[in-house]
Amino acid sequence: MNIRKGEKKDMKAVLDLIQELATFEKEPDAVVVTVADLERDGFGDYPLFHTFVAEVNGRIVGIALYYYRYSTWKGKTIHLEDLIVKEDMRGAGVGFELYSKIIEQGKIDKVRRIEWAVLDWNTPAIDFYIKSGAKILEDWRVAQMDENGINEFLSKL
Repeated sequence: MNIRKGEKKDMKAVLDLIQELATFEKEPDAVVVTVADLERDGFGDYPLFHTFVAEVNGRIVGIALYYYRYSTWKGKTIHLEDLIVKEDMRGAGVGFELYSKIIEQGKIDKVRRIEWAVLDWNTPAIDFYIKSGAKILEDWRVAQMDENGINEFLSKL
């Protein structure tokens, strides 16, 4: 297995994994991002995200997609948006290697926190994170406003 920084040429495989995750999370029709979006947003002058990819025999079998945030309490943080492993490779250590790479990147970058979200029904992931020393915050809720919500809000101004 080889873990490396993602490159522009990897974005088709990255999108395939994003789609696989959406299906796993019971939202197969939710993905609207395209390869062109990923290439533009991840590889311009000011990339909006970074990736690590896991390769086995030249095939990308997992990704960790992350970006930097700023906490008014902690300063620079990393947000791990997605950690995805192809279904046929789960349990082979790919997820652990990608997760470890994100933690190492946080140390290199001297961030004070690495954060991510996990679905409450994904008990294997929750158990893995707890075992690794992560805290699962029970008292915080994720708030989001989708594109329709944005448009509706702005139309009322």
